Amino acid sequence: MSALTPLEIVEALDRHIVGQQEAKKKVAIALRNRWRRQQLPEALREEIAPKNIIMIGPTGVGKTEVARRLSKLAEAPFVKVEASKFTEVGYVGRDCESMIRELTEVGIKLVKEEMQREVQGEAAAQAEEKLLDLLLPPQPSSGPEKIFRPGDPQSGDEGPAKNLDQDPSTRTREILLKKLRAGDLDKREVEVRVKDTGNSSVMQVFGANGMEEMGVNLQEMMGRMMPQKSKVRKVTVAEARGILEQEAVQELIDMDSVTPLAIDRVENSGIVFLDEIDKIAGRGQQGQGPDVSREGVQRDILPIVEGSTVNTKYGPVRTDHILFIAAGAFHIAKVSDLIPELQGRFPIRVELDNLGATDFGRILREPECSLITQYISMLETEGVTLEFEDAAIDAIAEFCQRVNDESENIGARRLHTLMENLLEEISFEAPNRPGETIRVDVAMVNERLASKVEDQDLSKYIL
Repeated sequence: MSALTPLEIVEALDRHIVGQQEAKKKVAIALRNRWRRQQLPEALREEIAPKNIIMIGPTGVGKTEVARRLSKLAEAPFVKVEASKFTEVGYVGRDCESMIRELTEVGIKLVKEEMQREVQGEAAAQAEEKLLDLLLPPQPSSGPEKIFRPGDPQSGDEGPAKNLDQDPSTRTREILLKKLRAGDLDKREVEVRVKDTGNSSVMQVFGANGMEEMGVNLQEMMGRMMPQKSKVRKVTVAEARGILEQEAVQELIDMDSVTPLAIDRVENSGIVFLDEIDKIAGRGQQGQGPDVSREGVQRDILPIVEGSTVNTKYGPVRTDHILFIAAGAFHIAKVSDLIPELQGRFPIRVELDNLGATDFGRILREPECSLITQYISMLETEGVTLEFEDAAIDAIAEFCQRVNDESENIGARRLHTLMENLLEEISFEAPNRPGETIRVDVAMVNERLASKVEDQDLSKYIL
């Protein structure tokens, strides 16, 4: 678990997300509390429940982006799921418990990657030895027979001479090893025996969604029942190195130690981001029966958020100390439309601000990988230099706000549409214009985008 302070977490999020300081602050405190809890005595640690968060705001204001960037900072098992994909137990669709199974898979993968980094050096050394055996197979011993050859000190009745130089095959292996490490042999072909995965597609047919939801890995089970086949492949030395290193890593990692460590990390540091939670709200409709994709899902999510034990193929996983962060636009339903028990399990609520022209301008300029930076870098690959005037960026931001106000407000996602329309011709002609410098000014922005905005206004009146 990362030991970043709340201020460091907010600063890291600021590099990619504009504004929404209140949401960043609450998320940073929640993440830091995960670390603080780990430092406490075990008896007290068990009593401290996570303070789940619900983020409220229209689409395109940064809710999902906050979660995505948080996952990289957390250094803990993290999974993002959409509440709208779940249905009540017993109906066709995803079971709510699958989010915990998915989180457990992420935890297993994280721990395995850490162990792989630890054994990478040893695995590389083993792969090199196997590659040398493929390039220079060991020579069979010639036996005790001695044939007299004049001038050969190793022949005759006296036996081999003492203190000779190194064995020729050993010297050859050393020379080959140097060339192998220098990459001189990467294009040479060798034959490698690999596991045959030809039956996996057949087993995938049987491993349908329902089986996965039951926690049964049918493909893995069938793989154990069937005899393991292998085949010989002719590959380059560079490819063979990767195959042999991967095999060595799998042999060096002890899965019996991976599983308990991963489950412990999931239970104490895991984070679930539950997106689109407003889509399962009841919308205040009274007098109707429960909806299996709304109230039914809420009832199934409730015990998971409260704390229960979920069976996975790696063993039971407790959800008591997993942090849940929910998010939704709530432009039709309200938070109060969720069942009261579920509302009570999300004690921290934060409303994200709507974005305006000033925010859109900052989004285009400030983040490390802003849209402007992305388009400039993409066109550089064609030898085209793209430059943006400050006034042009402001004009794009104003167009973005105007379109959001006059049609559906989709927040910063509107910038993708406008930027693509603005640079469509340039992107199309870029391969034929290497070495050119193209400057985007206000006139170009008005020329390319004004007609698009007017067409969008007219489209409301055309069937």
